[in-house]
Amino acid sequence: MNTLPATTTRIAQHTDEQINEAMRRQTENNVALYSAGGLAAINRRLAELEYEWDIERTLEANAASFSLLGLFLGMTVNRRWYWLSAGVAGFLLQHALQGWCPPVPVFRRLSIRTSQEIECERHALKALRGDYRQIAEIAEHNDHHAEASAAWQAASKNEGSSNDGFQE
Repeated sequence: MNTLPATTTRIAQHTDEQINEAMRRQTENNVALYSAGGLAAINRRLAELEYEWDIERTLEANAASFSLLGLFLGMTVNRRWYWLSAGVAGFLLQHALQGWCPPVPVFRRLSIRTSQEIECERHALKALRGDYRQIAEIAEHNDHHAEASAAWQAASKNEGSSNDGFQE
């Protein structure tokens, strides 16, 4: 029995359901908006998603900043500031194990998404762009190796490119 929460759902499990629902609606609205804008809008949005910071990256940057601040203040002001670095490390460990630490609710209220939530938007836009069309065509021929290869290529292709081998 695994006592740790699943990596892909641990943040959502520790987020108020109203916030999770608001983020889902915003993602669906994004997909509809960029779909209505056509292929160029979808490509622009996919390129933007490559640079969107997920909550893990935000937490890591936040923790590193406060740890460095604690070290600096401990060296220059008072040794008690070292406790700030220790506290941040403890919260980061708690987050790694449980998916929660004090900044998580704040960041979620600021609409910072998980990597899974960002990936959902990315895959919806890629499907609208037609990236997965070739998989269905290959599947009709019962060539599982080619189907797997096409799926891998569609999933890993360059997000910002409008013509990368799969577009007609």
